[in-house]
Amino acid sequence: MYKYDLEERLIEFSVFIIEIVNETPNSKAGNHLSGQLLRSGTSVALNYGEAQSAESRRDFIHKMKVILKELRETFVCLKIIQRSKLYKTEEKINRASMENNELISIFVKSIETAQKNK
Repeated sequence: MYKYDLEERLIEFSVFIIEIVNETPNSKAGNHLSGQLLRSGTSVALNYGEAQSAESRRDFIHKMKVILKELRETFVCLKIIQRSKLYKTEEKINRASMENNELISIFVKSIETAQKNK
């Protein structure tokens, strides 16, 4: 996978999160969770851009860990939305959860590799 492939994948994931957020019901719980999902789910692409400009290996690892934290937060938020049925299309929530899980795996491995190569 090339650097730009992962960047594009993160951008597509962020766009997909925006679609889900735009379909979340306008309720107290829906607004709270969709706001949280919007922040964490779109920050991964933005933080990846920052990681590409890291000033050192240590800075790169730190930024990658921030992305991983945001992905995990997004994953939990998607679970809460799914279990509380605050969605329009369950299939979209399932697809987002699967992609999120794959991205978590990619970043766990990338961080491990970067730490070994320190």
